[in-house]
Order: sequence, then C-alpha cells, then structure tokens
Amino acid sequence: MTPTIYYCYDAYCGWCYGFSPVIKNIHELYSDRIAFEVLSGGMILPDHPRHIGVMAEYIRDGYKAVEDLTGIRFGEDYLWHIFHPEDSDWYPNSEKPAIALCIAKEYFPDRQVEFAADLQYALHYEGRDLTDNEAYRHLIEKYNFNEKDFYERLGSEEYREKAYYEFQLCKQLQVTGYPAVLIQVSDSKFFLLARGYTDQSSLVQRIEAVLADLNKN
Repeated sequence: MTPTIYYCYDAYCGWCYGFSPVIKNIHELYSDRIAFEVLSGGMILPDHPRHIGVMAEYIRDGYKAVEDLTGIRFGEDYLWHIFHPEDSDWYPNSEKPAIALCIAKEYFPDRQVEFAADLQYALHYEGRDLTDNEAYRHLIEKYNFNEKDFYERLGSEEYREKAYYEFQLCKQLQVTGYPAVLIQVSDSKFFLLARGYTDQSSLVQRIEAVLADLNKN
C-alpha cells in the first residue's frame, strides 16, 4: 500500500496554525510518494455555546509562544477578540470548519492540506468567525466551489456525521493533542511522526527513516 500521512488538527488550534507552513511544505515534498489526509479533531465541542471570554486569557498568555517558536503571526482582527472579549460576539465551535473540510476533501482531495491551512488563516489572521457561514465565502471563490452546493452540504446532517466520524477517528488513533502527524505503512502499522509543533527538518528526518525502513523490507 502507498504510505499515508494523517495530519490531525483543529481549525481553532493555535499551534496547528503555527504548524501550517511546515505541513504544507511536507505535502509539497512528499505528495508524489505519500498520500495525505487531514483529520479534524473536534477540539472545541461544547454542549452549550461558550463565549470566547472563557479561553481568551489562556490564548493571551500563549499566542506569543506560538509566534516566537514558529515565526507565524496572529492578525490584529483575531487578537481584538482575545484582548476585548467583553465586546466580542464569538462562541468558538470546531464543528462547522470540520464540516467545511469534509466538503473540500470531496471536491479537491489533493488540496486538503492547503484548505485546512486556509481555514486557520481565515480565523487566526483575518479574524473570521468560523461558526458563521459568511466566513467561508472567500474560500468558495478561491476554490471555485459551487456556492449553492457548498452551503447545502455545510448545513446537512450527512456532512455533520462525516465530521464527527473524523473526531472519532482521531480518538481511535489515540491523538490527545494537536497538531499530531502519523504515517500508516500497512493495514495495522502506524508510526507517530509528530505530537505537538515539530519543525520541518525533524519531520523530514522521521519520514525518511520510516521510508528507508520500508525499502529494506
């Protein structure tokens, strides 16, 4: 079988946002030899909507560490909600961006890494509310989706179930934090390549080690 890299992420995960350039480069380097699949983890799935104020302080304390380690920048429009939660109307929820990813994977399976990165940029840099259907309109244009079809799927139970299947799959893969990268080399054999942010050279070394081992057998 062709080896498959599973990138387990969440649209709301700041460390995944910082990891986006790395996984995009890895995809570019290996997509001719390795299949790639992005799985949404469902990091924020409250039973009842919870305001951004609940996590704003945690993000305020942590976003600089992401910037310092990864070189990525969080946008002013995003940070406004973090520093002014009392004025924000955000109620974060991982469900809708996970559904959007499921739709994108069916349209363009070879662009799912790019689409996941675009979702993160839309939130963490442009400050778009990913629980709002309007947050996806610019991506519909960029990827040339059929707008009516995209929004029908975004609101459908069928695609909601697909998203929740991915959440369960991440649990089955024993992913407990994001980002996580695994590689599958046989029906039952997986290797963990990254747990948490990992730089590109380290990830390349680990992938090469797995591929070298495969070539021996």
